[in-house]
Amino acid sequence: MSTKSVPYSQREAGYREKALKMYPWVCGRCAREFSGKRLSELTVHHKDHNHDNNPEDGSNWELLCLYCHDNEHSRYTDAQYQAPATPGGDLGPKETYKGLAGLAELLKGKG
Repeated sequence: MSTKSVPYSQREAGYREKALKMYPWVCGRCAREFSGKRLSELTVHHKDHNHDNNPEDGSNWELLCLYCHDNEHSRYTDAQYQAPATPGGDLGPKETYKGLAGLAELLKGKG
């Protein structure tokens, strides 16, 4: 049976359970510790953003709190819509038209 035919909630429960057994209950970004009822605030983040990539060794997972997880996905989404930075890319287009070119010559002729 492929992972596509298994509902996401069941897949998530499986890898979440494994990740919680593998890793300390600490957010990988802000280092907050979780236990008891607050453990539900700790999420499994897929480092490559592919929820179908769940290796048994957990190498694609990290535990993040809800806030850090949301921040990570926001940064990932923002990066998809921004062009990569290039040297001099912020300089804009070079000017090819000079609106006041020749004005000095015109003014000389009026005198």
